[in-house]
Amino acid sequence: MSKGLVNFSYFLQASSSYQGTKGFFYSLLEDQSYPYKRYFDYFMMLLILSSVMLLIRGVKYELPEIAHHFNDYIISIIFLIEYLLRFWVHSSFSQQIIHQYEKDQFLGYKFRFFKSIMKILKGKWNYVSSPYAIIDFLAIMPFFHELRILRLFILFRAFKIFRYTKSLQQFAQVLASKKFEFFTLMIFASVMISVSAVLIYIAEANNKASAINTMFEAFYWSFVTLSTVGYGDFVPVTDLGRSVAMIIIISGVAVIAFMTSIVVSAFTEQLDGIKEQKMISDISKMKRFYLVCGYNEISKIVCQRLKEDNLPFIIFENNEEQFNQASKAKFRVLNIDAALEESYKDYHIDIKKQVISVLCLEDTDVQNIYISLTLRSLDDNISILSYLHEKQNRKKLSLAGVDKIIYPQELIGIYAKEFADKPFCLDTISQLENVKTTSVLEQILVDDRIYEVRKTVSDLKLHDTRLVFLGIYRDEGLVFKPKLEEKLSVGDILIVIGLKDMIQEYSLNLHKAIK
Repeated sequence: MSKGLVNFSYFLQASSSYQGTKGFFYSLLEDQSYPYKRYFDYFMMLLILSSVMLLIRGVKYELPEIAHHFNDYIISIIFLIEYLLRFWVHSSFSQQIIHQYEKDQFLGYKFRFFKSIMKILKGKWNYVSSPYAIIDFLAIMPFFHELRILRLFILFRAFKIFRYTKSLQQFAQVLASKKFEFFTLMIFASVMISVSAVLIYIAEANNKASAINTMFEAFYWSFVTLSTVGYGDFVPVTDLGRSVAMIIIISGVAVIAFMTSIVVSAFTEQLDGIKEQKMISDISKMKRFYLVCGYNEISKIVCQRLKEDNLPFIIFENNEEQFNQASKAKFRVLNIDAALEESYKDYHIDIKKQVISVLCLEDTDVQNIYISLTLRSLDDNISILSYLHEKQNRKKLSLAGVDKIIYPQELIGIYAKEFADKPFCLDTISQLENVKTTSVLEQILVDDRIYEVRKTVSDLKLHDTRLVFLGIYRDEGLVFKPKLEEKLSVGDILIVIGLKDMIQEYSLNLHKAIK
């Protein structure tokens, strides 16, 4: 028998159809990154809400027979199938048997059949005894609708929604992190309720004017009073009873305050983790995006431009200070090292499918080289652009797999060569070098309103501003550094550089109807 079981286990492990089917159901039921899981979750939540709504409707109104069959049979059978599938994929009995068999063979022991069976049963029991599995099992009970009491278990279907709602799961996990504090609070509250219930019963039970006549009523009054609800349906009439009420009211305020502080503390401690999980979830939903590695003055300008153009992007920055700066700028940023393969695996980033292009904008060439090497190992075809800080590192970046290298000094040289025969070249470049990094290049159209009162460059009064005037763009080309007597025409485009707010203010002044 044991030999046959081992052979069958090897057969299942080697079966691609069996492993593929099991892998599919595992992904559908348990893998949060599986794209179709959310549709399955939505479907199950719809069934849960439908079942509960039918239960509520049936309290006062007679439901049609088809509604009873749908609630008692169809939904229950779907939940039963789900329960059995989760039981199946929770652990692999064939893998456990093979592991035990190979271990015994290596040690020279006879195959310990019963030991492997016990491990399998233990693994399955871990699932069956879990809170989610217990709720799943109770939700199936309405299937046996002949036992009327079991119809009440439909209510447990409402608790199944915790399994399919990620935010509720996170809420439960946050509270679970303070199990000891909540247990301490529960002990204190239980002692206070029990002691006050006994005291109020002794004080009120023999008083005919009192509504508290049984221990159950005493416990009910104690619980309601400690929770600071105080319905007023049971009120102590004796002096001793009122004294007990004052003590328990004060204790109730302390309990509520203690519980509130525990909840606030739990969320404060877990806030970063919750944000990180939310970020992972958001990234998994992004189909295509640009990856920006490093956050500094250069990447800040790049990211701002990407944002203005509504292009999706994510920043990788492992420096805490720069990470905080990017977060304050409301960019989507992750505090991880872009040079580590684990970073992409941990955040479920598929370089081949999701990343359009990578912009390596770190503060040193060494960092950009390491990032490029890592990305090339993940995808040979990924487009990589890198900023070059030192000219001697150009070849290293190329060998690391960078497709496009940006070297600012070369760009200045190219423009200088292009306009070397222009007398204004050196003057323009000098002005560009003195412009602050926060400045932008903007275009101002000369429309009818501007042309009505401003016929020449002199009328623009640019010398009264702190803006850099590069020239005028027309159909025949760009006129650099035009003379003051240069005439303007409707349709001309003024090219200026400066702070964005200053340019906007200057543009408004140009449109004024007075010279």
